[in-house]
Amino acid sequence: MKIRGQRECKECGARWSYYDTGEAACPECGSLHSVGVDEERALHTATAATLDLTPIRAAVDEEPTRRLAERAADRGREFTRGYGFVDAGALQPLDDTYLAALELRHVAGELARRMDVEDDEELYFTQLLQADEGERPAPEEVPASLSPMRGLAYANAIREYRSDLRTYLEEHPNPAAAGAIERLSNHVKRVRALDGDVPPREAEKLVAVARDVGRYLAEGDEGALAEAESRLDDLR
Repeated sequence: MKIRGQRECKECGARWSYYDTGEAACPECGSLHSVGVDEERALHTATAATLDLTPIRAAVDEEPTRRLAERAADRGREFTRGYGFVDAGALQPLDDTYLAALELRHVAGELARRMDVEDDEELYFTQLLQADEGERPAPEEVPASLSPMRGLAYANAIREYRSDLRTYLEEHPNPAAAGAIERLSNHVKRVRALDGDVPPREAEKLVAVARDVGRYLAEGDEGALAEAESRLDDLR
């Protein structure tokens, strides 16, 4: 949506940035009556949500994996719900925190339903609990049993990013980028149809394509678009 992010409260006169807080209510008096003071509206889909997995990490030695997984799935769901990639008109990258949080949501949801969890799955789950620090495991670290969880999580992440790329293109038309996004969409649909059951390196390559296209649109980097097209050719 396009909004005037700088707000002024009609009740107390306080000013704040909706871009920073994500809150329509005045931070000083709580009033919902405010006006935008920007000269123009800006496209904005990002949220002010934050991810904190510290309490769950602290309980790793105290609670059973199933309970930890339930808590982690809830945290991941809260953080990724409604997540957007256009901040005050500026296109943002498909970041590691979002990717790891969405994978954590999928993996934790799977483990929470299991009666038994293998040692390598439990270890991988604890690695994903570093998502709030912007860390995500390398493709070769993914246990075979959880590989579909990563594939599906990444496909869903790219689908959401692609949606914002298309919204961004409505204001900044670019046929070359649009073509690459369409090609990427076809691969994402295939991965989702397979319930994510693709090699982790293939899922990683799709992430790289999405990031290349985003960098091209945000920075005008022609080399990034060429790299995206080359990666897509390799995926045929």
